[in-house]
Amino acid sequence: MHKTTIIGNTTWGNTLGSLLGNNGVEVKLLARTEPEAQKVNQKALAFSSTSNAEEALKDSELVIWVVPSQKLRENVLHIKNHLSQSMILMSAAKGLEMETGKRMSQVIEDEVAPELRQQICALSGPNLAREIAQGLPAASVIAAANIHIAEKASKILSSPKFLISTTDDITGVELSGALKNIIALGAGILDGLNMGDNTKAAFITWSWNEVISLGLALGARVNTFYGLAGLGDLIATCAGDLSRNHYAGHKLAQGYPLDEVRSSMSQVAEGIYTTMAVHQLTQQENLEAPISNLIYEILFENFPISQAVARLEQLAQEQYLGS
Repeated sequence: MHKTTIIGNTTWGNTLGSLLGNNGVEVKLLARTEPEAQKVNQKALAFSSTSNAEEALKDSELVIWVVPSQKLRENVLHIKNHLSQSMILMSAAKGLEMETGKRMSQVIEDEVAPELRQQICALSGPNLAREIAQGLPAASVIAAANIHIAEKASKILSSPKFLISTTDDITGVELSGALKNIIALGAGILDGLNMGDNTKAAFITWSWNEVISLGLALGARVNTFYGLAGLGDLIATCAGDLSRNHYAGHKLAQGYPLDEVRSSMSQVAEGIYTTMAVHQLTQQENLEAPISNLIYEILFENFPISQAVARLEQLAQEQYLGS
């Protein structure tokens, strides 16, 4: 029997735990405290929980961090002394570290021993946790610089209702998963303004062109952005009420302050932090991302949402309509 350790008592972490447990995998979820672990255990799920890192990681083949992107580094540091070369190290977080602009696999790489870096991979795709928890089918991508690591991880995670493909374009997969959250914020804003599906479709199209250009400049492959981790995840995140980032954008358009929107949510809208990271990254690398910068201005510089559509029209004329 395979053993997997999940780091993070999050909705997605619990969903992956149940998915793996129901697939015959032994799963230990590492919680922050013992009372939290016992609360998980009282639910009679397909996995068990503990707050003891050594117990959670003993004999584990696959370690999955399912924590907010801004908490990943401290969670890697917390267990790094229990990691070994026999383990596959996987990020299931979609974001960029705000202070550094680094992808999640790069954050893990920073903190683990050099001999473990070839074991790192990332899981991404159109994976709304609530749907998967309900038993609905889904598909995802595992990416690793070492494709053999991605293939080994896929054998543990895949099931008839959770289809897994693999790629070695970990840069493209992680950037797709992170940057689409910015677009989802914008889509939510447009829906909150009742601008209709035509306007939203144009916005998503122009924004995704910007994401692809940015991704290529950072070393990704173009075809990744048209796969499950790219276009697939973009559709799921921008279209549905289950998207935290879409919800946050919608609330902002209704006039709620950013701090109030964040405090009202039980889960993290990763796009808020990714927007700041991209703003800093594009300045450092001298790259253009005008639509992402517009979202940044709305979030952090009090740009009036009432003027956002006019600014978007101006950007479209300048960037995509040849004017």
